[in-house]
Amino acid sequence: MRSLIRRPVADAAPRDPAPSRLGYRYQRLMLTPGFRSTVRIGVPIILILSIVGSWYSKPENRAEFAATIKDTKQTFQQRPQFMVQTLNLTGGDLTVMTEVAALLPSEFPVSSFDLDLEKIRADIEALDPIKSASVRVGQAGALEVRLNPRVPVALWRDGATLRLIDAEGTESGQINARADRLELPLIAGDGAEDNIDEALHLFAAAGPLIERVRGLVRMGERRWDMVLDRDQRILLPADGAVAALDRVIALNDAQDMLNRDVAVVDMRNAARPTLRMNEEAADALRRVNTTTSNNGAGN
Repeated sequence: MRSLIRRPVADAAPRDPAPSRLGYRYQRLMLTPGFRSTVRIGVPIILILSIVGSWYSKPENRAEFAATIKDTKQTFQQRPQFMVQTLNLTGGDLTVMTEVAALLPSEFPVSSFDLDLEKIRADIEALDPIKSASVRVGQAGALEVRLNPRVPVALWRDGATLRLIDAEGTESGQINARADRLELPLIAGDGAEDNIDEALHLFAAAGPLIERVRGLVRMGERRWDMVLDRDQRILLPADGAVAALDRVIALNDAQDMLNRDVAVVDMRNAARPTLRMNEEAADALRRVNTTTSNNGAGN
């Protein structure tokens, strides 16, 4: 008969409460804020990116996604508050405005997102007649273009071409005939447009001669000749041209010099102005001198 008294079991090895080496390292890592953040945030992000990457790797999914983005973008850009309904163009004459209008949208309404305002402005300012331009979309849904055209102050005869020149010496257009802009003074010669300020001062100083002035010719890119009617010329020096012209006007007032048979008034040497007669007067003078010499020899 078995004994009802349980015998004591041999003492088992005591259980070590310390974690294993791997567990210890894991616990230490979990106490690190950076590791905890990586586990809580980094792992879900990596999982999500893996899922998205797997979905996006299929061509049909990429095409569907691109079409969705395009439709969303177009729907947003076509909203009424972003639409340009009309064009408001001001600041130029009919010819200039017609030329500018060719660079602007011709069909409205158009989304403001489809307009490159900076490029439009640059294209307009590239036109010869335009000095500057302002391009903006107004609150009323209008494309507002304001032009600041160049104001021509002279005509430059460049070979067979007549160019309109503004006060900065920049071309602002061309004309077919001198008669189209008789109110503008005429300049000619290489480098004439680069010295427009001096030319304008000479025209202003012409005073009583202005009605007879036909134009200024730049000579050797260093000085001016003033051309008058009757094929007369006033040769001005490279320095002090206005002062030399004032002396010619004073001489003319005193001696009516330019109403005589004078072809050239040479003022290049300030110390010795020189007059050159025209061919007919010179021939007549030679005949008179010859006759006088012959009579003297006969006596």
